[in-house]
Amino acid sequence: MKKTIRIDPVTRIEGHAKVFINLNDDGTLYNAGLVVNELRGFEKILIGMEADRMPHITARICGVCPTAHHIAASNALDYAAGVKAPPAAMLLRELMYMGHIIHSHSLSIFVLQGPDLVMGLDADPGIRNVVGIVQANPELARTALRLRTIGQKINEMVGGRGTHPVTSVAGGITFVLDQEKKKIIQDWVDEARAMLPTLLPAVKGLLLNALDKHPAMLNEWIAPSWGLGTVLNDRVSLIEGRLRAIDETGATKIEFDVEDYDKYLLESVVDWSYMKKVHFNLDGIHEYRVGPMARMNAMRRFGTEMADAEYEEFTKLGGTPCHLTVFQTYAKLVEMIWAIERSDEILNDSKIWGETRVPVKFKGGRGVGHSEAPRGTLIHDYEIDENGIIRAANLIVATQQNYAIINRSIEQAAQSHVIGKTDDSALLNAVEFSIRCYDPCLSCATHAVGQMPLEIDVTRGGEIVKSIRR
Repeated sequence: MKKTIRIDPVTRIEGHAKVFINLNDDGTLYNAGLVVNELRGFEKILIGMEADRMPHITARICGVCPTAHHIAASNALDYAAGVKAPPAAMLLRELMYMGHIIHSHSLSIFVLQGPDLVMGLDADPGIRNVVGIVQANPELARTALRLRTIGQKINEMVGGRGTHPVTSVAGGITFVLDQEKKKIIQDWVDEARAMLPTLLPAVKGLLLNALDKHPAMLNEWIAPSWGLGTVLNDRVSLIEGRLRAIDETGATKIEFDVEDYDKYLLESVVDWSYMKKVHFNLDGIHEYRVGPMARMNAMRRFGTEMADAEYEEFTKLGGTPCHLTVFQTYAKLVEMIWAIERSDEILNDSKIWGETRVPVKFKGGRGVGHSEAPRGTLIHDYEIDENGIIRAANLIVATQQNYAIINRSIEQAAQSHVIGKTDDSALLNAVEFSIRCYDPCLSCATHAVGQMPLEIDVTRGGEIVKSIRR
């Protein structure tokens, strides 16, 4: 008799998905993967819209990473118009983006993954949530949530709105910094920096403690792959620069401008999911990852004191390049440190007081731009007619590019925590955590909308032997 256990919904990942785990007749793993069940089709929605609306419209693809789309769209329009935003505009765009990184990484580390780290993977789901963190460690929760608020406040002040920013436009930015606003933002940045001596060891301690309790995550959750990230002057960069691809050993294979992405990034559809896969096409087809860890693997330094020092600690523990799935949490922490330090640098750069916009006129053609979203490389590609109307659009988002590696991590979680185990909670907890390490955004990736319930089907010989839903 088939056994069905209903557990619904899975928490702390964005979108709606289903996991399948296929077993051979002898009970060993055949394959496993993530199925995205919903389609929104944002690329089609954009057709017929005015090009200059793209930074505002595409920001509404997602409420988690709107600033990434806002900046990628602005960069694409700059390219289409053949202009370069003034230095002050680029600094202000970057300042907005640093707030976004602080906010998003704080959310991921402390609210989405934090319950797994603070309460433990095997904790009762009823307490394995942000409320459980507040009860178990109120001081850490208070500090972490305040840091998230600071990031959002920076994003809101520079971007005009907290969730869907509006100030970055073709040719520059409409926000103008003055001394009063500079002081307010500087105070926020100083407050965030003062939190780091508390948060840094706390997060590292929780992560290393989780690895001690679950050694399989250290010894078996390893996914060697190529990596892709943006570099500028051999430093990590989030809103401008060239894309650098590295292989599994960390060797640089190629650097290229974003408008050449379609020469190397190969999208493909699968018949069991609405999310496309993306592979790197260079001397063969390669699985690759994007995101904070990929960016750290691809670059040589951050260029700020605390982040570079912590990056050295990261490489001592995780190796270089690092392929440990759970170390993506650590990578977010290092990148968040850098975002705080970089915000301070931007605020004190004299070029921030210059002109913030240049005139723009669309003559028709192609607009390509990108940003490094919190989850990884985000590319916007538009075809614009002579009237400034979008006639075609292609969006390549981070979760698509991580799709193959996410599926590999699900297989590893199944091997370490599912196969041969009788406890269903071990299955769900491990699979959820392995997916959550990538901080997937399925609304972006399917171009989907809705909650994130998760179904897990375990099949043998084509027949479902167990369905778990929460």
